[in-house]
Parts: sequence; C-alpha cells; structure tokens
Amino acid sequence: MSIRARVRRAKPDAPELDITAFMNLMVVLVPFLLLSAVFSHLSVLELNLPPDTPQQAANKDKKKERNFEVVVRKDELVVADTLGGVIKRLPKRDGRYDFKALSDLLVALKLKFPQKQNISLLLEPNIPYETLVQAMDTVREVTVVEFAQAVRKELFPQIAIGDAP
Repeated sequence: MSIRARVRRAKPDAPELDITAFMNLMVVLVPFLLLSAVFSHLSVLELNLPPDTPQQAANKDKKKERNFEVVVRKDELVVADTLGGVIKRLPKRDGRYDFKALSDLLVALKLKFPQKQNISLLLEPNIPYETLVQAMDTVREVTVVEFAQAVRKELFPQIAIGDAP
C-alpha cells in the first residue's frame, strides 16, 4: 500500500469552533438586559372583593360598622354611608366627573374618622376603565401642600370594588 493511500484514508481533524461572535453578542446583551430590568417595575394594588355568599354578608351586617361607598354613575358621583345613607351627590361638570370635589369630601370624612381604612367603589355598567382607575387613585390618597412642599397623604387604601345598586 502506498503512502498516498494512507494519507487519503486518514480522517481530517475537526475544525476549531470560532465563538468570538457569540461572545461579543453576550458582552453586549447581558449589560443591556440588566439595565433594562431596572426600569420595568410593576405596580400592584390590592383590592378587596364584596362577600360572595349571603351568609358572609349577613355576618358582616351584624357588626353594624360604618362603611363608606363611592358610587360612580353615568352622570354623577355619589358618596354614601352604610349607616346614614347618601352624604353628597357630585354631578358631572363640563362632561367630566368632579374628582377634586370628591377628594375634598373624602379628606373631610377622613378627618372625622381617622381610623377608617376601607371604602367601597361601586360602578354602574359601561363605566370606562380610565374612570375606575381615576376614582381608585382619588379614594386611595390625596396630595396636600405642607410647609411649601407637596406631600401625599393616605385616605382609604383598602378598596373594595362592586356593582352599583
């Protein structure tokens, strides 16, 4: 057998992998992903749902505690108390809900009942989602000016959402 035949039969060595392009990609991607992760914060708002059975509602009614409700209707906002009924009606102004007046009224209620943390937000059908979010923001906290600085104060952070009667 000749030398040429032996050379032809010998298997060639496997080519060396060139991973420099992949390493360059990782060097760019990893810091980018780490930096972008800082900006993606989720805001979570805990909500309480109304009781799902009549027995739970009956047990809750036995306590006879004061609960506030904000009813969002198509043409007005109604602030009510479960013990005393309607506190105030706030009609729409120029086609918009008067959330400023609602905020002022809730601040006055919070001054009378500082220990109260919960409120019910009841909506009629076909109320836009943006209105729900704005109402939730209004009942949750208020921005007041103290010593020439804007300060956020908590009003009713525990919000229950339901259908308007």
